[in-house]
Amino acid sequence: MDNNTKRGFRMPKSRLGKIVINLLVTLLFGLAYFYVTLPALNLHSPDFYGFVFLLCVVYVLSALVTSGFQAKQGGGFREYLAFMKSQCLPILILLIALAVVYVVGELLSAPIFRAKVYRELLVPQTGDFAAQIAEISFEEIPTLDRFSAEYLGDRQMGTLSDMVSQFEYSNDSTQINYQGRPVRVAPIGYADLIKWFTNRSGGLPAYVVVDMVTQKASVQRLSEGMKYSFSEPLNRNVMRHLRFNYPTMMFAEPEFEVDETGRPYWIAPRIEKTIGLFGGTDIKGAVLLDAISGECTYCDADDVPTWVDNLYDPDLVMEQYDYHGALINGFINSIFGQRDVTQTTQGYNYIAMNDDVYMYTGVTSANADQSNLGFLLCNLRTKDTHFYTAPGATEEAAQASAEGVVQDLGYTATFPILLNISGEPTYFIPMKDAANLVKTYAMVNVARYDVVATGATVTAAEAEYVRLLGDRGITLPNALPQTSTSGVIDEIRSAVLDGNTYYFIRLRGEEVFYSISAVNQNLVVIMDVGDRVKIEYAPTAAASPSILTGYSITLEK
Repeated sequence: MDNNTKRGFRMPKSRLGKIVINLLVTLLFGLAYFYVTLPALNLHSPDFYGFVFLLCVVYVLSALVTSGFQAKQGGGFREYLAFMKSQCLPILILLIALAVVYVVGELLSAPIFRAKVYRELLVPQTGDFAAQIAEISFEEIPTLDRFSAEYLGDRQMGTLSDMVSQFEYSNDSTQINYQGRPVRVAPIGYADLIKWFTNRSGGLPAYVVVDMVTQKASVQRLSEGMKYSFSEPLNRNVMRHLRFNYPTMMFAEPEFEVDETGRPYWIAPRIEKTIGLFGGTDIKGAVLLDAISGECTYCDADDVPTWVDNLYDPDLVMEQYDYHGALINGFINSIFGQRDVTQTTQGYNYIAMNDDVYMYTGVTSANADQSNLGFLLCNLRTKDTHFYTAPGATEEAAQASAEGVVQDLGYTATFPILLNISGEPTYFIPMKDAANLVKTYAMVNVARYDVVATGATVTAAEAEYVRLLGDRGITLPNALPQTSTSGVIDEIRSAVLDGNTYYFIRLRGEEVFYSISAVNQNLVVIMDVGDRVKIEYAPTAAASPSILTGYSITLEK
């Protein structure tokens, strides 16, 4: 009695029966592999070719078993190839066809042959920094980087006794504009597999919001839990749910966002290959996955709702600009000569403007020296990109300059944010201690990175920075307004600089702050929001020749 009879199973003798067995084995393996790895069934996806190749290998291995094939000693590869020709010819043809398509696709996608098309993936417009980038108010300047925000979010989760044992902070936050403020939002996740099993029916009950200006972290509880997240191991996993609904689409990493009502969504950008088979990665649209109900809505890129802030990934934008900068004068020039070749610097940050999130990154020469030629600002929802000429220090050099001022305190500089301060491109750099908490702020002039001001608050840092601009002759006193103005005080702040108190007053309907020295104008200490005042530009002999001490103020009836 043979082994098959002993086990109660007989290997089919007919050729058709063996083919059926081979196909069933391949199908079962393919379903399991697809469920775990989720490759897009798309000829533009390299993962698809790997998936099909693996299925072919499984079929051939199954055929070797069902046929009882045994290679002769010393037969080698030729014997296996002969077996495939006789038993698996369609599979062999498919493998060869896949290899040919893949190789040809790679060649057609290569920048050496398609330099012009790659160069035009992103063509930034040239802009005027001082004219186009408005000075933003103190209430709009993010004072945290991603790591500090996530540290605060994780710490806030630890204060919730009813959640901390079952759920954990995801450390996967997204910067958005929410109800007019720059914030980071992040979902919570199940603490472990057991916690998932016991809580999955209700879903995730909250998400975390960290205000990037006030540094306040809060947990936003939901009336109905989020059923779809990355902490789901089965069908409600975000990528699995997307793949089952859109088997042929290629997706970038989905980002967690909330709409203006606070309802959570996963934004999954749809990737499109625009050059050959595998080159020219771009975004064609996005699937908006409701994290609570699982409902999916596809939108083309031009139709994405305005509350969505992150359609284009910053790394993709930088990659596209690097193609533009490198291939500006052709592929050969990008390798030899490198005339006018530019590239982005190693890092980026976010700026909130006009209710959108913009990515900032510097642009330097091909030699990547310690100076920038300018910088890019890209709207991450529309990919509208501008290049601003601003020769000066790289972000890394500015960080080192800021750390040098506070080296005795051991603070480390975060990646800068670019601001317009008094018409000057300025790096704003929050400084962190060893516990990842922001302790002070620095402002570094882009053109002259030896001009560095620090302060315990954003207001104090800006005041000291503007004073330095005047002292160094970068901002000229005669460029300041010489006329008087009147109005109602809408906002008043104070800061102590060099032992003296300064008051910063903003009038209703205006965006600028007037700086009044309490030493020269002691009336300012009794003024309050709602008072009607007259402000005049009238520097005194004791005043510094800068815009900080150039104003006097009187109460009006």
